[in-house]
Amino acid sequence: MTAPTYQYVDLPDAQVVTTRALLTARENIADTVAARAMMCIHGGAGFGKTLAVNTCLRELEETAGEEVCRVTFRARPTARAVRYELFETLRLPGEPPRHPSEFDRLLKTTLAERPRTFLVDEAQWLNGEAFEYFRYLWDEPATQIAIVFVGGAGAHTVLRREPMLSSRIFIWQQFTRLTPAEVLEVVPLFHPVWEDADPVDVTFADEQAAHGNFRAWAQLTAHTRTALERTGRSRPDRDLLRWAFSRLA
Repeated sequence: MTAPTYQYVDLPDAQVVTTRALLTARENIADTVAARAMMCIHGGAGFGKTLAVNTCLRELEETAGEEVCRVTFRARPTARAVRYELFETLRLPGEPPRHPSEFDRLLKTTLAERPRTFLVDEAQWLNGEAFEYFRYLWDEPATQIAIVFVGGAGAHTVLRREPMLSSRIFIWQQFTRLTPAEVLEVVPLFHPVWEDADPVDVTFADEQAAHGNFRAWAQLTAHTRTALERTGRSRPDRDLLRWAFSRLA
């Protein structure tokens, strides 16, 4: 992803579009942070979850001074791996403690110092042990943390398997594909490539290639932009779009 817009590809002139899902996420995240609670945002790959969450959290950083700690795990991390990742994320001095109980005391003491929000991305990779450790830290009365779990379609399923944690989730939000009406509304705002495009061609591009997936729209836009530059055309047409489609899986 490229800062500051967290786009999947480096796409000049692309704009973050305030879709209904993003507006809902902004409200849900603000309420979760205010309550020092936990929430889960889940949905299919490429639906705009991470972009929306990072955009909303950046606003809280800039306007409210919220301290946001971003962590991402892979391959079913253990509680030990979570401890070490938090140690690095919090930029704690010295060497990590060797004993789990000492490590836990250090983390709980640090997390009690001031309010923080943790963004835990790719939450579908967390196993029960890792989820339980986050619950353990959050349950500590002295800690002042909010946690936003963000994950693919499996994140909801994985979390639901952990009743001790899922019962504590303050807000659940699912991201879905853009509807055909939303595509016509937001895609022309997303990038100048589509500003003057025929709405029929935008619908054609969505039906044939993008399928309401924002990541697919970013890829398609990048290829369409390249085609416009190489051909000198002022706006995409069916022939140009078919060439762009040929570059997509």
